[in-house]
Amino acid sequence: MSYAKIAPTFARASSELNVRRLTLSSGRRLRSTLASTKRKDEQNDSTCTVSVDTAKTDLISQTKTADAPPNSTIAIDFENTKEAYKSKNSLELLRSLLVFKLCSYDFLVDKNKELMDLSRKLLGQKAFEQMMKMTFYGQFVAGEDHQTIKPLLQKNEAFGVGSVLDYSVEEDLTQEEAEKKEMESCVSEAEKESRGEDHREKKYKAHRQFGDRRGGVISARTYFYADEAKCDHHMETFLNCIRASGGSSQDGFSAIKMTALGRPQFLLQFSEVLVKWRRFFSFLADKQGKGGMEALEQKLELEQLQETLIKLGAKEDIQNWFTGEKLGSSGTIDLLDWNSLIDERTKISNLLVVPNVETGHLEPLLSMFTEEEERQMKRMLQRMDILAKHAEENGVRLMVDAEQTYFQPAISRLTLEMQRIFNRERPVIFNTYQCYLKEAYDNVSLDVELSRREGWYFGAKLVRGAYMYQERTRAAEIGYEDPINPDYEATNRMYHKCLDYVLEEIEHNRKANVMVASHNEDTVKFTIQRMNEMGLSPAEKKVYFGQLLGMCDQISFPLGQAGFPVYKYVPYGPVNEVIPYLSRRAQENRGFMKGSQRERTLLWGELRRRMLSGELSYRPALS
Repeated sequence: MSYAKIAPTFARASSELNVRRLTLSSGRRLRSTLASTKRKDEQNDSTCTVSVDTAKTDLISQTKTADAPPNSTIAIDFENTKEAYKSKNSLELLRSLLVFKLCSYDFLVDKNKELMDLSRKLLGQKAFEQMMKMTFYGQFVAGEDHQTIKPLLQKNEAFGVGSVLDYSVEEDLTQEEAEKKEMESCVSEAEKESRGEDHREKKYKAHRQFGDRRGGVISARTYFYADEAKCDHHMETFLNCIRASGGSSQDGFSAIKMTALGRPQFLLQFSEVLVKWRRFFSFLADKQGKGGMEALEQKLELEQLQETLIKLGAKEDIQNWFTGEKLGSSGTIDLLDWNSLIDERTKISNLLVVPNVETGHLEPLLSMFTEEEERQMKRMLQRMDILAKHAEENGVRLMVDAEQTYFQPAISRLTLEMQRIFNRERPVIFNTYQCYLKEAYDNVSLDVELSRREGWYFGAKLVRGAYMYQERTRAAEIGYEDPINPDYEATNRMYHKCLDYVLEEIEHNRKANVMVASHNEDTVKFTIQRMNEMGLSPAEKKVYFGQLLGMCDQISFPLGQAGFPVYKYVPYGPVNEVIPYLSRRAQENRGFMKGSQRERTLLWGELRRRMLSGELSYRPALS
């Protein structure tokens, strides 16, 4: 059985979809001279500083332009409350103080759902909604639909802050209902009948005790599969977000989650296949004494590779794998070459084969797929294609959110395939990298190198991560290696290492783009410092910043007014239907506000300044 016949990766979503070849031509296999560029060592948040020229007025000491002298730098004063909060009236400042204070009380946060339900009963629906709009809803949610959110979007944009639209309605399921849905949608018919005879790993199987994926997650929306009609509904919601983003700003983003677009069973299985193929490559690298090297530095000698595979008894499988026509004349194969050997086929179930490390033979992950399962997988890919095309047509960037590690390899690979197709002329599709993962740097560097070789625009959002508690608990209880960095400082170092790698790529190749999605002021200062050192101008719009609506305005608005592309993650939806989202915001802010009093101190400082200067009735002047 030949590899090309049984190892596809990105299936044709429907007969109408334009199939693009995923294998690389020999001309694209020449490694870029940038690939050997030595990357900077990891840097700690505590060393990040940006000098501020206090003699300058406003927030910018000097904005670098194409004609500016080489030593021009940008310095932002995050202590200047007048400029930081010039987009807010005094009532909005008081609301922020009230909400952040309430979020610091454990009892209120722990019982927030029950208290909101009780308030609704006591006040009635209309009064309850008014109370929410004056407090939590008004602080963290933009409005009920894409029409009512426009004033806020336009006001933010007038002060230099764009939007990443995110329709934040979730099903209000009980834990039992969530677990039932997860088990039904993540277990195939073949698994039900195989009784353990398949080659699945426990990490990539559904487990009822972790079926409710909302557990321990405070900053990410969760979708559970119901049926194909529900997925179509989610797609229509995302399409409305894209249209709203395109209609309200010139340079907007829209966020999507892949688990909303199809049966998660496919993401689990495809993730396992990708991980096992990468593990097999590492096994072969160890055989050649190249274990422990960074992913891009591992290059397998073809002759030794073939000898190893023959010893494993894989003679039939390797005849057409590694030819000069496919791999050029280098005589070596790296992980990107290895990945690119995967070809596209129309039948997705042919994809799910894995190498047996002991024999070198390919084995099916599952014994069979039903026709309905095959159709469900194709529809997920079709929905992704529709969303990407719609974003491209509306001038909107599509941000694919990260999810749990047992889904993420498939999500990242499918996002990468969309980037290869839609990021040819400009960055339309952005992938999300969670820097609390031990493998984050390898993932970023591999994807950057692939974009470099193939000549498309790399787009990344860097986050620290939203699933730490859940991931650690699941790994410990089920019995596999914890995928998370050991502590917060290690995550900081990983974040800065990944960020520095992408910034260097931007410095050398202006096709890379990154969103620094962080509430950490030191990380923002680190980014500005590195941009100054590299001569990267905010006006080029290659480096973006992102924060959540209602949080860290003292970072977002000074950045926006200084000319940096900065965006708020903007949730919207009816009051009653975003209660789960608001519940998580309260929990996230508890830790945020207990850990630092800085934002409240700045808010109080600005209110005092307005009182003393007679500006308490100040209202923002929109240009």
